Amino acid sequence: MSEKCAVILAGGKGTRLRPYTISMPKPLVPIGDYPIMEIVVRQLAYYGFRRIIITVNHQADIIKAYFGNGSKWGVDIIYSLEDKPLGTMGPLKLIPDLPDNFLVINGDILTDLDFGEFISNHEKEGYIFTISAYNRKHRVDYGVLQYNNEFLLTGFEEKPLLDYTVSMGVYSVSKKVLKHIPQNEYYGFDQLMLDLVRSNQKVKVAIFDGYWLDIGRPNDYEKAVDDFNRMKGTLLK
Repeated sequence: MSEKCAVILAGGKGTRLRPYTISMPKPLVPIGDYPIMEIVVRQLAYYGFRRIIITVNHQADIIKAYFGNGSKWGVDIIYSLEDKPLGTMGPLKLIPDLPDNFLVINGDILTDLDFGEFISNHEKEGYIFTISAYNRKHRVDYGVLQYNNEFLLTGFEEKPLLDYTVSMGVYSVSKKVLKHIPQNEYYGFDQLMLDLVRSNQKVKVAIFDGYWLDIGRPNDYEKAVDDFNRMKGTLLK
């Protein structure tokens, strides 16, 4: 296996997390005593990733000033600057010399996923793309009506609890996927997945049953702060 390489996506504006992101980029929002992305970097270093590329756009200079070259954590950090927003997958096309397989991770997630094992399994199985996925429950805030073709009520559920399998924002990626990504265009994860399905590429969904939380919304961010204080020994490497 080649040297473990990870791409951290940190170019977004964090609009869903306002007001916390009004004065700082979302990757630097604190969880306990640490910015969320420092927790990610420390975890990557713990699992043997020595080369880290951070894609930046919004408030890039602040992120660069904090993380520098990565020597503080024993990793080599370089930056890939987007001149314009390119979505989640578009920035990969700007990065030279990516290895045959690499990790892509959002810079705003809190998880105890073993990143080293995740990419190792991906390499062994040989898929073009592996999605780390999580089963999450969502409470609908409304009473849900059920009706037939004649619009007559057949059932009713008050605030039902629905189950979803969602992307965690952690991916193991084969370099072969780059041929599907357009140059210098906005191109999201959703677009890539649909293109891979249409071209009959095999994308693995790897269900994870540990801890995961996306801090993109204020309620989830506040929960992440509480969870981190309780699980610090597990989450902070």
